[in-house]
Amino acid sequence: MHKQLILSAAVAAVLLGTQGAYAAVSADEAAKLKNTLTPLGAEKAANKDGSIPSWEGGQTKPLAGKKMGDIPLEIFAGEKPAFQVNAKNMAQYDALLSEGTKTLLQKYPESFRLDVYPTHRTAAAPQKVYDNVARNATRCKLKDGGYSIEGCIGGTPFPIPKEGVEVMWNYLMRVEAPSIEYRFKNIVGNADGTHTLATRNEISFQYPQYYDDATPESWSGEYAMFRFNTLEPPFKAGESLVIRDSVDQKNARQAWQYLVGQRRVRRAPTVSYDTPDFVASGANYFDEVQGFFGSLDRFQWKLVGKQELLIPYNNNGLIGAKLDDAIAKYHLNPDQVRWERHRVWVIEATVAPGKRHAVPKRRYYLDEDTWLIALVDGYDAEGKLWRTTQVTPFLVPSVPATLMKTATVFNLQAGTMSVIQALNGEDFKVVPRKQETFFTGDAVAAEGVR
Repeated sequence: MHKQLILSAAVAAVLLGTQGAYAAVSADEAAKLKNTLTPLGAEKAANKDGSIPSWEGGQTKPLAGKKMGDIPLEIFAGEKPAFQVNAKNMAQYDALLSEGTKTLLQKYPESFRLDVYPTHRTAAAPQKVYDNVARNATRCKLKDGGYSIEGCIGGTPFPIPKEGVEVMWNYLMRVEAPSIEYRFKNIVGNADGTHTLATRNEISFQYPQYYDDATPESWSGEYAMFRFNTLEPPFKAGESLVIRDSVDQKNARQAWQYLVGQRRVRRAPTVSYDTPDFVASGANYFDEVQGFFGSLDRFQWKLVGKQELLIPYNNNGLIGAKLDDAIAKYHLNPDQVRWERHRVWVIEATVAPGKRHAVPKRRYYLDEDTWLIALVDGYDAEGKLWRTTQVTPFLVPSVPATLMKTATVFNLQAGTMSVIQALNGEDFKVVPRKQETFFTGDAVAAEGVR
């Protein structure tokens, strides 16, 4: 057994070593970011039939109407769906549907459908981000078999990707405001159609690579840090979790947890990968939060290619709905979810040699304009579709950026779902950045004993 594991690890090193062969692109290729490609690396032109328009700079101007903090809730007011996809006509749109979407249409034929609206390429970012991306294209490099990166700052690291792992790094380093605060609820959908509040929480997120003064030399490599406090239910109120994620695989995730009953902070090394997410009563795995959350090293990442797909998009209206109106019995309420046709990168993840994961194969679909995960399909050890995820992004012109928090994970075999970080009825604000000592176990401990 021991020899077998050593062999597997050796094979993995050889296979993953090839991922470092393609890193930064040439200056000539990077020049495409100023003409045929958008500044973040998407195809600028419309598709053949015009159903995906050309990118014209995205949405950078403020939007009128109701807001929830910094999120405008009324975009494209009065616009009607161009068409609907349901169980009866889904064959007509087969090429535009992921396997998970098809399965939901078949599983819930009376209630689940896609309202497909005209496509709006609203993705935008600050000019400083565009400038950084242009530099990243020729300086950002993979290392540690693709599970670490270096030479990047403040924007998409691989805008012209050659490998699947580069696309996933683009997601992990997606455009964000440097510091945000919001509240959210995690809802568990049971097999009988009832819903249970798992937790309600307040959270602070910080993205150091997007600090105004960040440089590749000064940046520590920590690309995301957060700290949250549970507000409900009463028996969990006061519990806290702190996480700091790094682009250096040797220090990929540091996590601390505060448990009220024990009145102490402890290291939480298992808050990652396929550990059941205790914030959501175990209804999803930790690395299913926000589509994918954490280190990439359990998988090999294959770049399948690019295709056109129907995906959730511009879902500010979903956030503006009351929670009971946003969630139907077995899925999100189709009346509230906006779907659009976009080009997506398709990435296939399979468990790396010598590694293990409860979901040994996944297929990720990432929007080309934003590098955000849109859909995920997860397969069991027998190759059967087991789980599917829908991510519902929203527009924040004040950054400007398209952001995403809520992800809905469906366990197709059990008939359950987990709505992770639902923002409905809460608040979301871009805020001044905090001292990084706020995101430490010591800071949580100091507050917890008061």
